[in-house]
Amino acid sequence: QVQLVESGGGLVQPGGSLSLSCAASGTIFSIYVMEWYRQALGKQREFVTTITSPGNTYYADSVKGRFSISRDNAKSTLYLRMNSLKPEDTAVYYCYANIDHKGYWGQGTQVTVSS
Repeated sequence: QVQLVESGGGLVQPGGSLSLSCAASGTIFSIYVMEWYRQALGKQREFVTTITSPGNTYYADSVKGRFSISRDNAKSTLYLRMNSLKPEDTAVYYCYANIDHKGYWGQGTQVTVSS
């Protein structure tokens, strides 16, 4: 059974940095697009960034220039480096992956930006 497990969330001060990871496990043949979403309390889940298998990336305007997505295909792992964090970045961050033409979500990891 395929699973996505996120790690790396926590509390950080405004202007600080944090890195998230999302590891895929199970029987996997091909991982296509991998993405990060986030959901703030009381709001809908929103798209953050995406990366294709060859490494093409796209970012939401709200994080462009501050966040960086990457992946290690050999390790089936997705990363998110977040710099210059703002209080409005506070949310539960979820990874998503298209694995063998099926969509999977991680369980989410909390990121809190506060002084």
